[in-house]
Amino acid sequence: MIDFKKFEKYSKPGPRYTSYPTAPEFHTNFTEADLIQRYKTQSSQRPLSLYIHIPFCRSACYFCGCNVIFTSKEDKKTRYIEYLKQELAILATHLDTSRTVTQMHFGGGTPTFLSPEQLDDVITTIKQTFPNFADDAEISCEVDPRYFTVEHMNVLKKGGTNRLSFGVQDINQQVQETIHRIQPFETTANVVKIAREAGINSVNIDLIYGLPYQTKESFRKTIEQIVTLNPDRLAVFNYAHVPWMMKTQRKFDETTFAPPATKLEILKDTIEFFTSSGYKMVGMDHFAKPDDELFMAIEKGELHRNFQGYTTKGGADLIGIGVTSIGDGVDYYVQNFKTLEEYENAIDTGHLPVFKGYSLSDDDILRQYVIMELMSNFALDMQKVESKFGIVFREYFADALSMLKEFEDAELITISENKIEVSQTGTMLIRNIAMPFDAYLHKIPEDKRRFSKTI
Repeated sequence: MIDFKKFEKYSKPGPRYTSYPTAPEFHTNFTEADLIQRYKTQSSQRPLSLYIHIPFCRSACYFCGCNVIFTSKEDKKTRYIEYLKQELAILATHLDTSRTVTQMHFGGGTPTFLSPEQLDDVITTIKQTFPNFADDAEISCEVDPRYFTVEHMNVLKKGGTNRLSFGVQDINQQVQETIHRIQPFETTANVVKIAREAGINSVNIDLIYGLPYQTKESFRKTIEQIVTLNPDRLAVFNYAHVPWMMKTQRKFDETTFAPPATKLEILKDTIEFFTSSGYKMVGMDHFAKPDDELFMAIEKGELHRNFQGYTTKGGADLIGIGVTSIGDGVDYYVQNFKTLEEYENAIDTGHLPVFKGYSLSDDDILRQYVIMELMSNFALDMQKVESKFGIVFREYFADALSMLKEFEDAELITISENKIEVSQTGTMLIRNIAMPFDAYLHKIPEDKRRFSKTI
């Protein structure tokens, strides 16, 4: 038995660490010229990972924290595709697009809100721009089951798609009505069937806990139904309540949220249920079947984390394409403009649509490695860090180790001579455990930190 009430004190604002430094540190002093210089000096041996952002949704899901544009106008989508093509043409003048592509991901918004013909047009242009996809490249697409047809599936399959991620969140009717996303279970079951019949062997389903009116009992019913669809992976995200950023989240009555202790109970129950159903926990919020490459990567200590979550495709330079997309390389992050007007203006004048970014220092690269190891593999080999970066770990991170003492006393982690290892209970608080290594976070008073709560 775990007394989750005593862990409520850890429910504080903290990053999800899809990057380090985190996005609030990005700034406009990082320019298009900085990015072009990086493209010129990048090793041709490093593969590429492509992220293509399709921002459109027909209507708002009130929980969503993504950069989206609500529209039902066909001309907006047509116009955006033309600008995507122009961005790809400009990109090809600065980046060696003959490098091997090991991963491509369509995110949104709702990528399948594009028509099958529009989606085919985009994929064709990308493959013309980047002609060298690896034979085992992971090509994936986020799918809203409410906007997905056999014709969409045929286009994606033709383009080499081998993984689909279906957004579900919750199947409870009261929760669905409150979050403004009515999606009957039958709708989800139907699209999973379409994917399986097309030969898609990697199906992921996204769920969210911590939404209004969710209880341990109601969410248990959701996961019991979802597991009947036999997904290969599941992502069970902690709802990020950031109403200062996302106006639609202000529609929620915050008294309908479960308290932190209950959220931890829901997470514990979810972990136990999926584990007993043949899945293994991967990272802080993913589950995979034991023969899935995600799980095999964590067994080898080779799991990686990026802006799309957990991945096995490390060592690639991420190229963000489309409005608001984020890219990264060995020592930088870059983000495109967030509004269509600024994005189009940049492209109209022949420029890459760079809004802001960040150049990593040696200290950043070291801390990035430490934090991502903890977030991905729930363990850190201090000796390996010392040999990789030429430091004395206990001296360099004396402050962090001091802050970790309370987690050690609470049996959430074990610190031995050369290793930091996270306990099974500690995995539920992994963001908190990573935070002592964040040099930027400690410069910000806790009441001024603009992140979602860790629990």
